[in-house]
Amino acid sequence: MHVVMFIISFAILLFGFWLFGLAFTLTAFQAPVFFAGILCCALAYFIPVQLLRD
Repeated sequence: MHVVMFIISFAILLFGFWLFGLAFTLTAFQAPVFFAGILCCALAYFIPVQLLRD
C-alpha cells in the first residue's frame, strides 16, 4: 500500500511541476494554473506525511 501511495504522490508532484512550467507559457490564466501547481505540490507532500504515518 505504501508503494502505491508513493507512486500516486510522486505523480501528483510531477504534475504540479508541469503546471508551474505551463503557467509561464500561457497567455491567459497564468495565476490560477500556477496556484494549481502549488496546490498539487502541497497535496503531494501531504499524502505521505499525514496518510502514511505509522
